[in-house]
Amino acid sequence: MTVAIHAGTALLPDGFAKDVRLTLEGGRIAAVETGVAARPGDHRAKLLLPGMSNVHSHAFQRAMAGLAEIRGPATDTFWTWREVMYHHALTLDPDQMETVAAWLYLEMVEAGFTRVGEFHYLHHDRDGRPYADIGEMAGRIGAAAAETGIGLTLLPVLYAHATFGGVAPQPRQRRFICGRDQFAALMDASEAVVRGLPGANIGVAPHSLRAVTPDELAFAAALRPERPLHMHISEQVKEVEDCLAWCGKRPVEWLLDAMPVDARWCLVHATHLTPAETQRLAASGAAAGLCPVTEANLGDGTFNGPAYLAAGGRFGVGTDSNVLIGVADELRQLEYAQRLFHRERNVMAAAGGSVGRRLFGEALSGGAQALGVSEPRLAPDAPADLVALDTDHPGLVGRAGDQLLDAFIFTGAKAIDAVWIAGRQLVADGRHIARDRLAPRFAAVMRDLAAA
Repeated sequence: MTVAIHAGTALLPDGFAKDVRLTLEGGRIAAVETGVAARPGDHRAKLLLPGMSNVHSHAFQRAMAGLAEIRGPATDTFWTWREVMYHHALTLDPDQMETVAAWLYLEMVEAGFTRVGEFHYLHHDRDGRPYADIGEMAGRIGAAAAETGIGLTLLPVLYAHATFGGVAPQPRQRRFICGRDQFAALMDASEAVVRGLPGANIGVAPHSLRAVTPDELAFAAALRPERPLHMHISEQVKEVEDCLAWCGKRPVEWLLDAMPVDARWCLVHATHLTPAETQRLAASGAAAGLCPVTEANLGDGTFNGPAYLAAGGRFGVGTDSNVLIGVADELRQLEYAQRLFHRERNVMAAAGGSVGRRLFGEALSGGAQALGVSEPRLAPDAPADLVALDTDHPGLVGRAGDQLLDAFIFTGAKAIDAVWIAGRQLVADGRHIARDRLAPRFAAVMRDLAAA
């Protein structure tokens, strides 16, 4: 099926252009014309952008958003939040998991994300026993992606231990835990899931240096040697301290010394880096998977953004715990954290350039690299993953060129009007085509979980 979209303004690889007409065929962009009038039957867009990749998501955590915001008797940290997460992880059954993931992916598409990297570690039944189909929960993630149309990079997680040094897992981690043979079978089952989804792909995700031994990390990396490899690292100060106690090195230092880290790797968070680690990570070609809203929500800390970019580092953004969903929200929080830390403005911008344009462009290319897909571009033969903004929205009125991205990111304007993924329009007038069907299903699951 051939679809044509005419945009008053579009962000092309070499900058913004006026009166742009795109022809979409077979899920890709077949042709791009500039300076042309719309033709009868064309879809109309006021501002057209490439769709963004969400490099890091735990879908099941969307159902616990807002449940960890009550202060305990002592200082609340990531580690106290994790106890709430463990309790929540033990409640969801497969049907509930699928519904929660579908609703989350709908929200992502409405918010401008056209692909998600699902860092999937809720593998087993609530008592910890494997399902008859080891890929049961992975299949539910695939079903949710199929129902909402979002592009999927499925990242099955190897989670084997409680902390550094191969310590036995805790009972509350029982739904996550896999041995090597079991994980290899899970990878095969997950690959079968993505084969049934147009545009989907697979990677591998050793959870963290806390959760796998060096031998297990090497084993996981070798299972799919050409596919993306994601892992959490250096998110918390305690994690760095525990790693030093275990091996005498910091997590990123150990990883860069011990493993062939390159462009297939995505190091999620990487919050606490020394200047030397920052330089080495940038030079490795790996992407940093930054989740600024979650990192702020959990009190993780601030990534060393300007030094990393100055060294040529790549990054993508993700929604991680899914407490809030939005492309603009993640990019805005990334910049604002830098402003608070450095007590400056426009920290992530190049000299004389727009901070919004820099953030958007870096996240676009780094996110695609992290998920092992072609960079979204409004250019021939690129994936037809497109986001249209309404420039008549009060937050965008009177803006042009890079100002449009600055306004979209920093005014909080809910200006997304339409979204196409693989050439199929999934959002019109700001609403996903499955919203009316999925909203009552999600609400029913949330009521059931609240009563459990």
